[in-house]
Amino acid sequence: MSDETPTASPKTVDLAAEYESSGVAEVLRELDEDLIGLAPVKQRIRETAALLLVDKARRDLGLAQETPTLHMSFTGNPGTGKTTVARMMAGLLHRLGYVRKGHLVAVTRDDLVGQYIGHTAPKTREVLKKAMGGVLFIDEAYYLYKPDNERDYGQEAIEILLQVMENNRDDLVVIMAGYADRMDRFFSANPGFRSRIAHHIDFPDYTDGELLQIANSMLRGQNYAFDEAAERAMTDYIALRREQPHFANARSIRNALDRARLRQANRLFSESAGPLGVEALSTICEPDIRESRVFQGGLDVDRRSADLAAE
Repeated sequence: MSDETPTASPKTVDLAAEYESSGVAEVLRELDEDLIGLAPVKQRIRETAALLLVDKARRDLGLAQETPTLHMSFTGNPGTGKTTVARMMAGLLHRLGYVRKGHLVAVTRDDLVGQYIGHTAPKTREVLKKAMGGVLFIDEAYYLYKPDNERDYGQEAIEILLQVMENNRDDLVVIMAGYADRMDRFFSANPGFRSRIAHHIDFPDYTDGELLQIANSMLRGQNYAFDEAAERAMTDYIALRREQPHFANARSIRNALDRARLRQANRLFSESAGPLGVEALSTICEPDIRESRVFQGGLDVDRRSADLAAE
C-alpha cells in the first residue's frame, strides 16, 4: 500500500455553464433578436464576450489579477445602433462582474466642457461620478478637441478623462463614438486615448432591405403596419432617401414613419364619413408614404429632424 497522499484534482471551470448562468447568453440572444443586420458588430461583441468569460474563469482560478482594458471605440454613421449596442455592452459587463451597476450614461461635448475658466473640471467630474460603476458613452468624442481655438476648454476635459480611464478602469468603461475618419484624426492628435482603448468596433450602414425590416419592426412596436402598396412605396423611399443629405440610417427611417403617421391621421380625418375600425386606424397606406417630398426631389426632413440626422 502506497504512503503517498492522493493529489487533489485541479479546479476547473465549465465555460458553457458560465455562459448560461452569467446571463451572457441572454444578452447575446437579445442582441441577435432586437437588432437587425450589424453582423460584423454582433460577431465582435460575441468575441469580446468570449474573451471576458475566459478572463473571468482565469480570475476565478487565480490565474489573472489585473483588470483588462475594456474601453472601446464605436465608429460609424449616425443611426447605426451605436448607443443601443453600448447599452447592451453595459449589461454584459455588469453580468460578468466588470462594472458594479451596469448603467449607461450618454453624453456629448456640451455635457463635459464648460464655457469659462473653472467650469470644465467640475462638469466633467460630475459626469464621471454619475457614470462610475457603469459605462460612459461619449458621442462625437472628437468635438472635445479643438486645437484651433486657444480659449477652448476641451483639453481640460480630455486630461481628466485620460486620468480616470487609467486609474478607474476597474469601475468605469468609456466608449467613444463618432465618424470613423474623424475618430482616427482625434486619436492621432490624442495618442493617450488610443493607448487606453483596446476594442475598436466599426458599425456598417444598413442595407436597403435591412432598413425596410427596421421600418416594419418600428411600426409593429406602435401597433401599425404597411399595406402591400405602402411597403413597396417605402422600399422606393429608402432608395431615394439614402442618396440625400443628412441620411441617418435607422434614425431617418424613424423620422419618416413619424411623418407617415401624421399623413395617415390627416387622411383619415379628412376622408372618414363614419366610425373607423382597428384596421383603418392601424394601416399605413401608399399615399402616406408617396406624399413625402422625397418623391418630388425634396428633402423630407423638418429642421428638428435635420439637426438630429446631422449629429
